[in-house]
Amino acid sequence: MRGILATGTVVLVILGIGHHLWWLAAVALLYLYATHGRGSPGTSPPSPGTTTAPPGGSGAPPDSYRAYRERRDRQAKWERRYRRERPGAR
Repeated sequence: MRGILATGTVVLVILGIGHHLWWLAAVALLYLYATHGRGSPGTSPPSPGTTTAPPGGSGAPPDSYRAYRERRDRQAKWERRYRRERPGAR
């Protein structure tokens, strides 16, 4: 993404030698990247009082660990099934 942005900005600046409108387009491109291009939209850090972690613990909330365990177990189940059904694979 940064490479495309840098290339686009350089091209717009080169085109802007004769026409100032291209300079404005380059500035607009950089502005849009600075305001919307960093990180994924809609993600914000959790506020301090909204975690479900135990009061003294510094680990992940129990729900997220439970979800992680379920995903891990489900993946392991599928891998065992795949190896059982395709003994020559891998």
